[in-house]
Amino acid sequence: MAAKGACVLTSEELLALLAALGHAQRLRVIEELSQGDVHVSELARRLGLSRPLLYMHLERLEKAGLIIGRLELSADGKAMKIFRLAPFDVHLTPETVLAALREDRVHEQAVVDDETKRISP
Repeated sequence: MAAKGACVLTSEELLALLAALGHAQRLRVIEELSQGDVHVSELARRLGLSRPLLYMHLERLEKAGLIIGRLELSADGKAMKIFRLAPFDVHLTPETVLAALREDRVHEQAVVDDETKRISP
């Protein structure tokens, strides 16, 4: 379905995914990363964005599972943050939304069950 593969997303995860995709700059980031792994400074240059602004966009995309960041050491020993595109396939249908709401109910019931067990003698 989405960045989580075959897993069912909760409504919170679905909204995070849609929010991550709902910004032109983040779509440009995905476009750049579709060409291969890129160091943050290089990505900022390509997109004409400041690094702090780019990091904000990268954080949203990474939280949604659309990109993956990793640290590498350069030849001179400096830490470099490299990002790559994660495989994802987004299909938004009424069933996707309903499945997310069902997943929420499963999680809510599990919390209630755990709380009941905790307070029961």
